[in-house]
Amino acid sequence: MSTNLRVAFIGAGNMAEAMISGIVQTGTLAPHQITATNRSNGERLLELHNRYGIQGIRRDKVQLSSYDVIFMAMKPKDAEACLLSIRDEIRPDQVVMSVLAGISTDFMENILQQEQQVIRVMPNTSSMLRESATAISPGQNVTMKNVKLAKSLLACIGEVYVIEENQMDLFTGIAGSGPAYFYYLMEHIEKTAFENGMDIKQAREIGAQTILGAAKMMIERDETPTELRQNVTSPNGTTAAGLEALSDSGGGTAIKAAIEGAMNRSKEITKDLEKVPAEA
Repeated sequence: MSTNLRVAFIGAGNMAEAMISGIVQTGTLAPHQITATNRSNGERLLELHNRYGIQGIRRDKVQLSSYDVIFMAMKPKDAEACLLSIRDEIRPDQVVMSVLAGISTDFMENILQQEQQVIRVMPNTSSMLRESATAISPGQNVTMKNVKLAKSLLACIGEVYVIEENQMDLFTGIAGSGPAYFYYLMEHIEKTAFENGMDIKQAREIGAQTILGAAKMMIERDETPTELRQNVTSPNGTTAAGLEALSDSGGGTAIKAAIEGAMNRSKEITKDLEKVPAEA
């Protein structure tokens, strides 16, 4: 990647740090090409500088016009104020990428200058381990060159998928909220194992390794999830008994409800955040 590329993060929280960590540790960019900024927390900026070697500069001291890519990584409720504040600082050839839940490309484009290139990004918390499932939805003005740039930058935190904007809420229900579903499953594996006499730490390791192995089977083999399930399910065997109990308890219905519940909440958040038109 170009040694002249410069990236700025507006917001210096956990998600910004996860991306900065991935970019630096994979050598995608050198630390001096990255700047993190926030409104007033100088201690946090110093912490990121000491940890990754990047620049940490207060927002009022940063000239955004000198950057190629600007990541919006503040709280979603501050998105409109941020967009209004940067509108006259940036050029159409710069790319604004938002990692904020509920903020659409249309919303960004309506506030920023005409022809501004914007990309909506949805990573998940596994980005901290560079195992995120990250979706990107380019706005109407984004060049293919900058779509490829976004994919290259975000590949440092995991796998990247280009999807239509109208699928972003569904993606949120599957991947954005998805890690919590597996943690919830692990809670119940631990509890059941402990109640039946197993050490809880050992149960956690066994359960986590089982989930990891199953995930790798789906990624690395050609079989569908249905085929993989059938392959390990002998008639009248232990797995069949477990699956029958899971079905009888509404397991499949619960999974569907979880995804659709998160998806619908994502839609509600978008409406709440975007309901007030931006003013010049």
